[in-house]
Amino acid sequence: MAVRLLNPGAEISRRGLALHTTIAAAKGLQGVLRSNLGPNGTIKMLVSGAGDIKITKDGKVLLDEMQIKNPTSGMIARAASAQDDVCGDGTTSTVLIIGELLKKAEQLLIDGLHPRVIVDGFDLAKAQVMKWMEGQKIEVKTDRELLVSVARCSLLTKLKAKIALSLSEVVTDAVLTIAREDQPIDLHMVEIMPVMSMAGGGSRLVKGIVLDHGGRHPDMPKRVKNAYILTCNVSMEHEKSEVQPGFFYSSAEQRERLVEAERAVVDDVVRKVIALKKQVCNGNDKSFVVINQKGIDPMSLDLLAKEGILALRRAKRRNMERITLACGGIPMNSVEGLTVEDLGYAGAVYEEVHEDEKYTFVEQVKNPFSCTVLLRGPNKHTITQMKDAVRDGLRAVKNTLEDQCVLPGAGAFEVAAQSHLKKYANEKVTGKTKLGVIAFAEALLVIPKTLAETSGHDALDCIIKMEEEASRGHFAGLNLATGDPLDPTASGIYDNYVVKRQLIGLASIISTQLLLVDEILRAGRDTTR
Repeated sequence: MAVRLLNPGAEISRRGLALHTTIAAAKGLQGVLRSNLGPNGTIKMLVSGAGDIKITKDGKVLLDEMQIKNPTSGMIARAASAQDDVCGDGTTSTVLIIGELLKKAEQLLIDGLHPRVIVDGFDLAKAQVMKWMEGQKIEVKTDRELLVSVARCSLLTKLKAKIALSLSEVVTDAVLTIAREDQPIDLHMVEIMPVMSMAGGGSRLVKGIVLDHGGRHPDMPKRVKNAYILTCNVSMEHEKSEVQPGFFYSSAEQRERLVEAERAVVDDVVRKVIALKKQVCNGNDKSFVVINQKGIDPMSLDLLAKEGILALRRAKRRNMERITLACGGIPMNSVEGLTVEDLGYAGAVYEEVHEDEKYTFVEQVKNPFSCTVLLRGPNKHTITQMKDAVRDGLRAVKNTLEDQCVLPGAGAFEVAAQSHLKKYANEKVTGKTKLGVIAFAEALLVIPKTLAETSGHDALDCIIKMEEEASRGHFAGLNLATGDPLDPTASGIYDNYVVKRQLIGLASIISTQLLLVDEILRAGRDTTR
């Protein structure tokens, strides 16, 4: 009534309709992503307005690419995307649990329970699960075998088993390469380099740098060993000035002197680089490589090629820091006072050509703080899927190293949490709030139920078997091949602790906020008038 007085033409959804609309939207989004969960989940095909096709089962990609116009679904999608931004995984699970919480709440609302009572129950359940999780952690050390298992579990949900198994060790070794004690892990130091070609083997880890361009002079060496690396941001070509200058001359001789003076500046820079090369390489088997962020003109390239120097120009800015972290040395902004201490080192620098594209490999470095994951695939769709999966795998390994703990996977955590919450509700909670706690507990089972459904098993049978096994005090995950319970720790199936903690907290907050919505108002001014 109050809103009608302010604006007689306002569009309003009252309590009953508002809640019904909210819950229906959450259930709809859950239905879209439900079939994508787990290693046996299906794949969605996204078609843009321009006809571009993207095939994926990654929840983050789906939520980002889909055109979601419903406000409730949009809110859930943004929350799930935030889950991926924080933890790198759990996007689909977040959507499923939010949808299931609201579905369970709908049943209680039909029975006449007030939304506030349900919200109180959800808050109690969330707090209890968070407290209980601390005792369920499996403490781990920096064990490569376990980290490979964590990476494998993440990759198997997004890639075929053969590709996931080969990439799991690559991802693990990449994170271990850049990890340093008492320092945060910066995943930007792992370059993901896609190569659309299957020649030369499969995907692999390069403990060094791969640049997506090669030398620009035909006489430069294509492969060098024991190379000093000069990383610089120095122009070796004539640059236009930032202002509009005027040069006036009255004869051809004056013009020639002007050109020679400009050329002399560039040649002086090149000669200083050549002098450093002679100083460090003469009398031994060492080679010399220049990687420059700025340009190198043809005449400078010719001078460098005559000295047997491999020179790469216009290297990407993001690679300049990675190169020095991988090879050592200091990135130089001037050639004045260059010494051997300013140089990095690599055992091998060589060029490869794939599908008319040149790639330069800098390998065999002594103590790399940066590395490159080289992804090979036959087509764009495959490489895009692999890149998305590798990013999630890197985050999974990083989370494990930072948490120093994991949780049992394959749905075992959700089954155990559900049993604990029901026991807690029956023993410690009184009144109608108990119904909210039990609803929260039952909603957690959406994860193992969906895993069973996507694997072709009867969800109810699987849940009963898992609950029976859990009641004996064992971790009870789901064997997707047979539908029987298994011990996830014995099978190497783990979930990230931080992912589950963030997921439970985020799903509870979003669902309680949506349950307390009693009116939906169209806000903002009407700009069509």
